[in-house]
Amino acid sequence: MTSSTRTEGTDSYVVGGVRMPRPFRIRRLGHFGVNVADPEVTRGFYERLMGFRVSDKLDLTARFKPEDVPNMGPMVGYFTRHGTDHHSFVFFPRKALSANYKHANEFPEVTTNQITWQVGSLREVVDGFDYFKNLGLRIHRAGRDSPGSNWHTYPFDPDGHVNEVYYGIEQIGWDGLSKPMAMHEFRYTETPGLPHRSEYAEVVAGHARGVDQNAGWRQVEPLTETYDVGGVLLARPFKVVRVGPVRLFIKDIDRALAFYRDVLGLTVTEEITWNGHRCVFLRANTEHHSLALYPTALRAELGLNPDTTLFSFGMQVADYAQLKGALGFLGGNGVSIRKLPPELFPGIDYSAFATDPDGHLIQLGRSPAPGEPAACNRQRELAGYRRGPARNVYRRTLPRPLELGQTQSSTHPDDSRKRGRNKDRRQTCNEEPCCAQPPRFRLPWPPHRHPRRHTPTARSASSRASGPAAMPTSSPA
Repeated sequence: MTSSTRTEGTDSYVVGGVRMPRPFRIRRLGHFGVNVADPEVTRGFYERLMGFRVSDKLDLTARFKPEDVPNMGPMVGYFTRHGTDHHSFVFFPRKALSANYKHANEFPEVTTNQITWQVGSLREVVDGFDYFKNLGLRIHRAGRDSPGSNWHTYPFDPDGHVNEVYYGIEQIGWDGLSKPMAMHEFRYTETPGLPHRSEYAEVVAGHARGVDQNAGWRQVEPLTETYDVGGVLLARPFKVVRVGPVRLFIKDIDRALAFYRDVLGLTVTEEITWNGHRCVFLRANTEHHSLALYPTALRAELGLNPDTTLFSFGMQVADYAQLKGALGFLGGNGVSIRKLPPELFPGIDYSAFATDPDGHLIQLGRSPAPGEPAACNRQRELAGYRRGPARNVYRRTLPRPLELGQTQSSTHPDDSRKRGRNKDRRQTCNEEPCCAQPPRFRLPWPPHRHPRRHTPTARSASSRASGPAAMPTSSPA
């Protein structure tokens, strides 16, 4: 049985037995990467201060003529991880990559190396390559990563950001060892024929060839474990538990939406207008958003790095205590910390931004747990929600941020009819979060419908004594 097949109709593909409008379904935001001036300096920042562990390195020397190597600068890039995925964050030498991949010179402001999206099968990657090709999209490359073992295809977005649709990334276990490079018997530079042998069979074949399974990379913690983090001693007062979302500056929001929403299949969760700038937030699964698109004109207004289209990349910690600890730890080590208007980041709880050695912003934060209300702050209290014309999309027009001590009506800026009767309800901007909550934001029940509500049947004394009552049987409406 195939994983995805072409059929007739609007939902023209069958992916894992379900009809879909494209031959894959993105499950989550995966890893992320940037191109940097000196990967060794970047490694020191993310390894020592952020707690990422190097899982492998990639030397680009063999891709150049020997006489050109001295002029290329640093040649080694790094794969790093915060969990068991082989890599969740990568960084490579910008000058060497620009010489190796000519597209980097076409988009000089694009310093993102890759934005990746995980799908559920190898067939989805292979069929996705044909899908992108038939749409006439520019494709960077396809095949398989080594290191990392993930199958991939790399389409460009309209602004030159390289996206990756991938499957099957290598996992690193308790011993911390990555797969030895010698285990990669073949280098794949195109999509494979299907069906392909399993990774288990590849490892068995590697053992038969005499590959030393302990020859992979194993990271050694550079700092001493001195911080109590939730009852566990760690080398820093926090631990990154999740990456994302990615925030990009875009020249044309509609063109970008046509790619990320219509081609990749991400769902628009929310749109806001801030100081006249339209900002769009898209999700891959149940999170509020994995990707945020902002107009390029907003970059200068916020005073951000003019040399990159990357607004920020998110790194999330488990709780507020760890977030406070992270900001204190990084600030104490000379890292610049910034705060930006929180209304630009709906769906995100408390957060702040750290600046890495290349001027990229890292959004440090924690997302509220399911059912937990988001942090209440002065901008979100003043924000109003209204349903947009597209189903399940919320649009908000946000007021200009208040200065400390300034007052403003608490009504929605577009609702002039209510201003008369609410003229005495005025809010004062204070430094501390207020206690009132914004209107509740609720995501739709997949697939775009809510479950039928039932009330458990009353249980008699005898049934309570005999055991639990049977759950009511009802399918979603």
